[in-house]
Amino acid sequence: MSTLELPLDAAGVPCSPYPRRPSNPGPTDGFVPSTAALADLSGDLATIRDKVLAGERLTFEDGQTLFATPDLNGLGALANYANETRNGNRTTFTYNRHLNYTNVCAYRCMFCAFRRTGDEDDAVTMDPAFVADKLRTEFTDTMKEVHVVGGINPALPYEYYLELLRTIRKTRPNLHIKGFTMIELNQMAEVAGKPLPEVLEDLKQAGLGSCPGGGAEVLSPRVHRKLYNGKLPPEEWIAAVRQVHAAGFKTNATMLFGHIETTDERLEHMVQLREVQDDTGGFMQFIPLVFHPDNTPLQRLGKTTGHDALRTIATARLMLDNIPHVKAYWIMLGLKIAQIALHFGADDIDGTVIEEHITHDAGATTPQGLTTETLAGLIREAGRVPVLRDTLYEELVTV
Repeated sequence: MSTLELPLDAAGVPCSPYPRRPSNPGPTDGFVPSTAALADLSGDLATIRDKVLAGERLTFEDGQTLFATPDLNGLGALANYANETRNGNRTTFTYNRHLNYTNVCAYRCMFCAFRRTGDEDDAVTMDPAFVADKLRTEFTDTMKEVHVVGGINPALPYEYYLELLRTIRKTRPNLHIKGFTMIELNQMAEVAGKPLPEVLEDLKQAGLGSCPGGGAEVLSPRVHRKLYNGKLPPEEWIAAVRQVHAAGFKTNATMLFGHIETTDERLEHMVQLREVQDDTGGFMQFIPLVFHPDNTPLQRLGKTTGHDALRTIATARLMLDNIPHVKAYWIMLGLKIAQIALHFGADDIDGTVIEEHITHDAGATTPQGLTTETLAGLIREAGRVPVLRDTLYEELVTV
């Protein structure tokens, strides 16, 4: 049976993976990156090139150079080389679906269009029976991951989160549950009156497999005070993620950029993540999240550019030498920029997603979801080898 003949579920996603070509490819799968594109680099960028080729860690000042260089193509070539030495010519993606269990939130972050007070007609809090029905009717047996995040709903008791996990695990035992930002975990600990390590053990027993990276926004006290003062401050976010890693969970790391932050603040964010990773090794991937301003109090700022997005992705790949993967999150970047980003340091394009609310509430015009076939086609068109992965990058299948 060809891939075009695979049965589709209600969302148009193939119900089984593509035919396996080689299974579990190695880190580079025999691919040798070329340095030819680096030969013409000059000035400060040439100095950084020499450090990258020698395997030396870049400094904060090097990062400033990367953000300032007018040679975007040279920066991209350097980041592309750094990626290819780690990940070869492959780009990974997963067969996943999002589950936003509530959009009711007590915080008033200025960049958020997802939040509801609870009185609106479109305010949502899913009870376990609704979740179980959604899992049965809208998910498939071959889906690999459910991405679970929501608002900080003060009405939810601690048991709600445990029952949510148990419901998912019982209804779809095949799914890896990637759920709950550091902000949500902090809320659970407060509601339960327990220290975070005890909460994490409860969640693990209920079925939690890993955590996303959201809620860090920009690890800058200045930006925190101005845009999301009610949330965990940067130092507490870092303390929480260290505890999550210590409990044995892998996580992602994100950065929301393109609003009021400076490029120096972006670099400070990256350096802090790099320091955590040195100590814990718990970050699987870094995800630069492009800010979408529509329907937020920051709408006047407008949208960041593709140029800025590519520069940020490339700089992240070069600065974050100890985080294995950098994601081109197509939902926020758009499909065209996501494809280009695969040659600017990114090696992952996320997944099928199917139902996304947080970015679309803020004006995203990308599709709600894509089929695995479409994702693989986008990756091939960009000159990369598509590889279907699980959440923890432990099962890799070339498609």
